Amino acid sequence: MNDLGMLTIRHARELLAGGELSALELTEACLKEVEKKNGELNAYLEVFDDARAAAKEADRKLKTRTAGPLAGIPLALKDNILSKGKVASAASKILSGYRATYDATAVKLLKEAGAIVLGRTNMDEFAMGSSTVNSAFGVTKNPHDPARVAGGSSGGSAAAVAMGGALGALGSDTGGSIRQPAAFCGVVGMKPTYGMVSRFGLMAMGSSLDQIGPFAKTVEDAETIFDVIARHDSFDSTSLPDAMRARAGGKTKAIGVPKAFVESEGVDKGTLSNFKESLGRLEAKGFSIKEIELPHARYALAAYYIIMPAEVSANLARYDGVRYGERVKGGDLLATYMKTRGEGFGKETRRRILLGTYVLSAGYYDAYYGKAMGARGRIKRDFEEAFRHVDAIATPTTPSPAFMIGEKAKDPLSMYLEDIFTVPANLAGLPALSVPSGKSAEGLPLSLQLIAPYRADRALFDIGKAFEER
Repeated sequence: MNDLGMLTIRHARELLAGGELSALELTEACLKEVEKKNGELNAYLEVFDDARAAAKEADRKLKTRTAGPLAGIPLALKDNILSKGKVASAASKILSGYRATYDATAVKLLKEAGAIVLGRTNMDEFAMGSSTVNSAFGVTKNPHDPARVAGGSSGGSAAAVAMGGALGALGSDTGGSIRQPAAFCGVVGMKPTYGMVSRFGLMAMGSSLDQIGPFAKTVEDAETIFDVIARHDSFDSTSLPDAMRARAGGKTKAIGVPKAFVESEGVDKGTLSNFKESLGRLEAKGFSIKEIELPHARYALAAYYIIMPAEVSANLARYDGVRYGERVKGGDLLATYMKTRGEGFGKETRRRILLGTYVLSAGYYDAYYGKAMGARGRIKRDFEEAFRHVDAIATPTTPSPAFMIGEKAKDPLSMYLEDIFTVPANLAGLPALSVPSGKSAEGLPLSLQLIAPYRADRALFDIGKAFEER
């Protein structure tokens, strides 16, 4: 297939249903792209050896008209989402030999829908980073410019879709880890409402922040994947019940722009210019643009980098070299713990564990964690007030295009600032969508972020599809 890079899930489904293309042919075409490009880009950590067998089974079901909505569609899976019998390492040495004993609910639903899971993609270790540089298995490079990062932490999934190595993918988003790499790689990325997609089978980083979501080439394709995985799950206590999933509402008309917040955060001039052009495109589609205030949004990043490490510290305590994963033996039990964690975790992961342990320690809990949670509540109330006047909110997805590999390696605070526009949605539990909006002067992808009210995920797809229309 010569036009695999342009092939969408929608078009592929039409070709598969009409018998013009087989699932095996489509899978082989994606695998050929992976073989050709992955050596340079390092998007995939592993291609699964049963992908072709799954494709043949999809072809059988397509012929007997018993196929699901994603039958024969090749998808990629972030390395922190479990697939039964497959290695799931979260791009960490400490889990390099771990094999999942069950499917994550999202993966189970994809398989039931007939999707072909091609393999597992690279990521920042335990989803900690904004670049996919913090992987124990090497950097993922941007398909648009291999000298630049693919974004993170789901950089492998974004790069896999952008390079034609899959028609879609799953990632996880804790503070922008789907939307930011989607923006850097020029694809669509969506973070659902917290609780809309089950977290069962997702390795926990920040339990009150994490969400599984889709990558795709178009908003419609992202919606197709979302429709499959957005189900109530009794195995996830935070999963929204069916009665809370449908949100009534009319046609989306007004889009708010927190102008003061956007223009005060050091946005690249080209990015800001593109954002203004994107607002013009929305107006041309019939949406009204209104200036709004999010007065506490400027505290979001500071609050996030207290709350998230605190949850990291608790969640990663289980990786101790005793129950599963790698073990580095020491002279006694404590030494075994320390050696295992010291050698098994990378630098950024250790940094966040230490920070989280500090802010939760006696004497500092109220001074840091308590205040961060208070700020989180105010940020959430700011959004609630804004959504009384507008139906959605628009910002740039990132303050600049993809940066050079190694550019921010010695300045973690500079790296953290890449999340400035994405973390507020996670703190408030809101759905958010990143849609490609143009190119920078260097030819790098730029994107628009749209944020909708709680449970109004459908509004994002409606606006995003309208924005994509030319």
